[in-house]
Amino acid sequence: MKTKTNMKLLVPVLCAGMFIYGGCAKQQTVKVDQPIAPSATTAATSATTQPAAKAAAVQPAAAPLPATKISSESIPPQSQQSVAGKAQAGASQADALETIYFDFDSSLLSDTARATLAANLEKLKAKPGAALRIEGNTDERGSDDYNLALSERRAQSAKKYLQALGFPASKLSVVGYGEEKPAVKGEGEEIWAKNRRDEFVIVR
Repeated sequence: MKTKTNMKLLVPVLCAGMFIYGGCAKQQTVKVDQPIAPSATTAATSATTQPAAKAAAVQPAAAPLPATKISSESIPPQSQQSVAGKAQAGASQADALETIYFDFDSSLLSDTARATLAANLEKLKAKPGAALRIEGNTDERGSDDYNLALSERRAQSAKKYLQALGFPASKLSVVGYGEEKPAVKGEGEEIWAKNRRDEFVIVR
């Protein structure tokens, strides 16, 4: 009888003990769980990326390219011709003889006109054998016959002064155009003043 009674008392104690042990085991399992290790692919990618980033940081900046010198050989022939043409045009403008101007209804040379004629003569001296044609002009006011005669007198005035400076008369010729060849078209004193003039043409 005592044995059966003891067994009956022991069973509940064993059950309670097993229940408590089971709960503790679950808690220990949860606490003991380790964090998930990174996958092999992630580790390989990280290992590859870090050295590459370090190499990029250490790599020095690229050196600047040396300046390229441009020689005349690298310029297209058309551009060289254009530059040469501009140089010739500039030289011809420098050698061109300057125009002289007159007061209204006058063929007298002003001080400015005399200085211009002297400068023109110096340019002519650099051209041995050159002859000179003097072209007289007027503005539009006055009759055609009067303006034609006035333009010839203006050309003659320049011729006589150049002769006085030593230029041979045999190399000088004159022509009067009157109002037929205006330098500037229009009306007004500013425009007319530009048309009362002598122009000089070098004749070879």
